[in-house]
Amino acid sequence: MNATQKLDFLIQDKNLDESLKSIALKVINSERISYEEGVILYEKGELGYLGVLANYIREKRHGDVTYFNRNFHIEPTNVCVYDCKFCAYSRLIKERDQGWEMEVEGMMDIVRKYDDEAVTEVHITGGVVPKQNLAFYADFFQQCKAHRPDLHIKGLTPVEYYYIFKKAKLSHYEGLKYLQSCGLDSMPGGGAEIFHEEIREQISGDKCTAEQWLDIHEQAHKLGMRTNATMLYGHIESFWHRVDHMERLRQLQDKTGGFQTFIPLKFRNKGHQMDNIPEVSVIEDLRNYAIARIYLDNFDHIKAYWAMISRDTAQLSLAFGVDDIDGTLDDTTKIYSMAGAEEQKPGMSTQELVELIKNVGRHPIERDTLYGVVKDFKDVEFEGAVKPKYYALPVVD
Repeated sequence: MNATQKLDFLIQDKNLDESLKSIALKVINSERISYEEGVILYEKGELGYLGVLANYIREKRHGDVTYFNRNFHIEPTNVCVYDCKFCAYSRLIKERDQGWEMEVEGMMDIVRKYDDEAVTEVHITGGVVPKQNLAFYADFFQQCKAHRPDLHIKGLTPVEYYYIFKKAKLSHYEGLKYLQSCGLDSMPGGGAEIFHEEIREQISGDKCTAEQWLDIHEQAHKLGMRTNATMLYGHIESFWHRVDHMERLRQLQDKTGGFQTFIPLKFRNKGHQMDNIPEVSVIEDLRNYAIARIYLDNFDHIKAYWAMISRDTAQLSLAFGVDDIDGTLDDTTKIYSMAGAEEQKPGMSTQELVELIKNVGRHPIERDTLYGVVKDFKDVEFEGAVKPKYYALPVVD
């Protein structure tokens, strides 16, 4: 059966809870589900049911296409003035001897390392330290663009920008406009965590508020920048906190249309102050991806960071609403591995990414940051590629 037939079959199930049937009918009719229905999905939605709905939406929007890009990360520092309880990556100022703080030239050395490679994006994020201020990033963005004008700079989160702009005595709009003139192209989605105050105060109470995070994205959208959004799930939050988080994103997206992609980030419990909290299961990961796809009807893309959740789970997620699994990374990020992610040296070649996608019956497309098609790999065969004996997911009809 194809996705539409599976959804029709689901609705005919006489044992299906009436509230879940009502939500399924809304999905078929392209109607928005409410906040209350979002909570119902978390409380009552079993994995199979959620997968049918999310995959229907995914295939209606994207068919069997799955996106990836060729990118690398620069993490200018892991020293930070903030003390997020869930962060295994950062070191406080008083612990800076255990961390690193790069200079602009060191960051440019990383950029130059990829001069002969067909990467399209550099993703920049890290800790927050006083010396890496507005002038520091303006200098780097300018040098990066002068050296490689075609390289898309996706740089810094609202956590970093809030600190930088406050120190520079600039509004969010003024600061972003200036850095855009220096070469900044777009913004990643980190630092969102959970928006609701009762959770945010406990896990990251000393950094920017939800309102400040959302405003910085809104100002970026006013400047024509596209941005991403995240949610850190699976720790001390309740289901309704997740829906509240997505509702705030959905409302801003209604207003600006500037978000491209939503990325659920799994809480990993190694090496930080919340390591006593168990991680949620893979089933809950997949449920969360599916509900995000159903709820965020005005977001084009749902992304799974394969480096955070493992290659196998990333493959499974492609049947639960996900249409993007991020990029090659090339072992350039430590954020996931230091918190206990399965990938301790995250990096995949283009061939590995393409085969990972094809091996679950999906159609791999290399994209640029703004989802322009760089190369369609549907009919590309690599030398030495091993064809799977079976698909972990059904081939799309």
